[in-house]
Amino acid sequence: MKNFVIIILDGVGIGELPDAGKYGDSGSNTLANLADHLGGLFLPKLQQLGLGNISRIRGIPKSIPSLASYGKMKEVSPGKDSTTGHWEIGGLKVDFDFPYYPEGFPAELVNDFIRETGIAGVLGNKPASGTAIIEELGDEHVKTGFPIIYTSADSVFQIAAHEEVIPLERLYEICAIAREKVLIDKNSVGRVIARPFTGKSGEYTRTTNRKDFSMEPTGNTILNYLYNSDIETVAIGKINDLFNHSGIKTSVKTKSNNEGVEAIKIACSEKKNSLIFANLVDFDVYYGHRNDPEGFNKALQEFDENLPGILDSLDENDCLIITADHGNDPTSVSTDHSREYVPLLFYRKNHEGRNLGTRETFSDVAQTVAHFFRINNNLKGTSFLYE
Repeated sequence: MKNFVIIILDGVGIGELPDAGKYGDSGSNTLANLADHLGGLFLPKLQQLGLGNISRIRGIPKSIPSLASYGKMKEVSPGKDSTTGHWEIGGLKVDFDFPYYPEGFPAELVNDFIRETGIAGVLGNKPASGTAIIEELGDEHVKTGFPIIYTSADSVFQIAAHEEVIPLERLYEICAIAREKVLIDKNSVGRVIARPFTGKSGEYTRTTNRKDFSMEPTGNTILNYLYNSDIETVAIGKINDLFNHSGIKTSVKTKSNNEGVEAIKIACSEKKNSLIFANLVDFDVYYGHRNDPEGFNKALQEFDENLPGILDSLDENDCLIITADHGNDPTSVSTDHSREYVPLLFYRKNHEGRNLGTRETFSDVAQTVAHFFRINNNLKGTSFLYE
């Protein structure tokens, strides 16, 4: 079918980057620390692809020969955010850092937000865990109707609201206004995120109706080059949100890893000469941010069990990359992303795996895709298509 498939295991890092200390992430290693915490991981299909060849992970021995080529990638852009990670995978080097608000958002910005959106007031306005802040302020939100705004160690402006208090369409409208009219220029955070929840006092639960409102990429990515060359670009999961629709022809919304896997398999069977770019977010949003090693492990096991179905959907003309956008170590004290290398598995049916080493930028993925489709470009990175 001559498809190129990229699967992002959101938050699945494989060891601290040299500058991790600047971000408070010394010692972070999502996969290895998770394995040590649980007494080992059991991921037989990922092991066969070569995951254990990249780095020491308890319970995942080396597989030589491996079914896939293997290595790890270094992020050169500043930060540890999903937007930055995906843009660099797409071939951009982000040469600036997004603004952060470790003390909450300044009064002027909040006042602009209230004025532009027409809301009566806000709650929160501080760094917080999403589940913790709706537990803390959910009752007051229901009583007042004020949305809850909060941030994290990432460059995000998050807006939480009960779906019966602020309906989804209104919440999305508020987020869009914040993105387009308030969080601009020096306040251009990486993402505005709608965080809807439901339930009653003491039992509030975030729903799967999250929506990200990202900045427009600061330049062309591999998606734009392919789109302009009449090669179909299929975005699965939150890919469309992270690239703000730029360079994407077909978008498939999903609400779980399992839905994402099914969408990948359908796209692989129905599309030809296409880039299929998918993000599986459950590792990050449900388990990394909530410091839940057991849940993180279960999600990895479910993905591993689904891998044979994905591989069976590929033919000898297809390529598959499995990687990540940053770390999110569920064993650390922090509930934020971690500044880490990401694993790299590159699969082609009936091709013996090779050691791809440590790649100097995530953008090597973009150049490998460009090489595969024979697209001239001026993106960052170096292709490993025939290494």
